[in-house]
Amino acid sequence: IVKEWMDTFIRQFHNVDISVAVQTDAGLITPIVKDADRKGLIDVSADVKALAAKARDGKLKPDEFIGGTFSISNLGMFGVKSFCAVVNPPQAAILAVGGSEIKVVPNGEDGYKTVTCMTATLSCDHRVVDGAVAAAWLKVFKECIEDPVNMLM
Repeated sequence: IVKEWMDTFIRQFHNVDISVAVQTDAGLITPIVKDADRKGLIDVSADVKALAAKARDGKLKPDEFIGGTFSISNLGMFGVKSFCAVVNPPQAAILAVGGSEIKVVPNGEDGYKTVTCMTATLSCDHRVVDGAVAAAWLKVFKECIEDPVNMLM
């Protein structure tokens, strides 16, 4: 889903540069975690923290916020349970991450258990990303979130 609509063709990227929404005093900006697909979770987290700090200090360079092949917006930290984010053209998709909450769920014949749940919504430009492809991507994302140890490198 790391593609762009280019009016007369679709550009497919071979790298994943994640634009992460960061609120600053001057408004919203989306610094980019370059080559996120080649990094482990710890490195991506460190990059996000460093870029967010630079964004809030107004010290991002243009190559740190122009571009990106996919976006993520997290309003969960503000208590928002779920939302739909708007795709940032020419990108083809954005993931909206809501907050987590504790729920009680059935646990087979043993009764009930508590689990932590969150809502993530994928918005796509359907000229570029078919709904079935988006659903398959979300399935893999869900598997990764439910077993984060596999994301550590």
